[in-house]
Amino acid sequence: MTSLRNVVLLLLLLFVRNAFAGSFVFPKEVRTQQVATNGTTLHVRVGGQGPAVVMLHGFADTGDMWAPLVAALMRDHTVVVPDLRGIGLSARATTGFEKKNQAEDVAGVLDMLGISKADVVAHDIGNMVAFAFAAAHPDRTTHLVLMDAPVPGVGPWDEILKNPLLWHFRFGGPDMERLVAGRERIYLDRFWNEFSANPAHFDEASRRHYAELYARPGVMHAAFGQFAAFDQDAVDNRAFLTQGRLAMPVLAVGGDHSFARTMAHVMRFAADDVKEAVVRDSGHWLMEEQPAATVEVIRAFLAGTDRCETSPPT
Repeated sequence: MTSLRNVVLLLLLLFVRNAFAGSFVFPKEVRTQQVATNGTTLHVRVGGQGPAVVMLHGFADTGDMWAPLVAALMRDHTVVVPDLRGIGLSARATTGFEKKNQAEDVAGVLDMLGISKADVVAHDIGNMVAFAFAAAHPDRTTHLVLMDAPVPGVGPWDEILKNPLLWHFRFGGPDMERLVAGRERIYLDRFWNEFSANPAHFDEASRRHYAELYARPGVMHAAFGQFAAFDQDAVDNRAFLTQGRLAMPVLAVGGDHSFARTMAHVMRFAADDVKEAVVRDSGHWLMEEQPAATVEVIRAFLAGTDRCETSPPT
């Protein structure tokens, strides 16, 4: 049985690696649609069958980042992949970036799709929306996966804000938007380079793709709005925690060159059932730097066979 499991695992890793090689190419069964929700419209990918998994991206990415995970999960899951409010191909938005509000964006998408509950997998800013969704809708959240970013107001948030690497948390506003306009690639490259274990693993095709999306009218405004809402997010999350801790199973994933086990440390301030995973040879950009290893640990957790450490495939 062990030998058979190893063969299946190797095939899965090769499948995911090949899926990622065709950058942002989702299986042909995945459909895209614009979903009206909570006063805005989100660009959403939907496909597969079985228990639902919602995937929430972060800053400098869009829902496109989840292509390898979608390919691995949709054989036995219904995958739901929105672009966050104002980001990617979602409708232009100027307000509503508080994560408590964006959680209702996600709830509205699930309502429109007739989905009552889902696993939620998130990265970066997506973590913050996912946490707010799980806190507001614990009955709709079966598992929660948070990857390599803190949550405002949870655990050592005030200390995390002092880290000079996170200068961009306070960078925003109309002057900053004008400074970045037409220079989106320069701005985004700094994060892709500085937050990677090896910048070469965030490939040129991906950089061009995302830079073009973030250069669309209004997208950088929405991106800055995500960060500008952090103070209110911290207030909202502390209020959530006065009502009780998260009870659903939580997987906290960090790159070993980034948040690593700090992710689990943070989440244990807010959740009772926290497992941790550290993806080796990865910085912040887990899905770009080590897609196969990251997919493996997420899939194992959702299936109830989680592992605590992963290595990249050789």
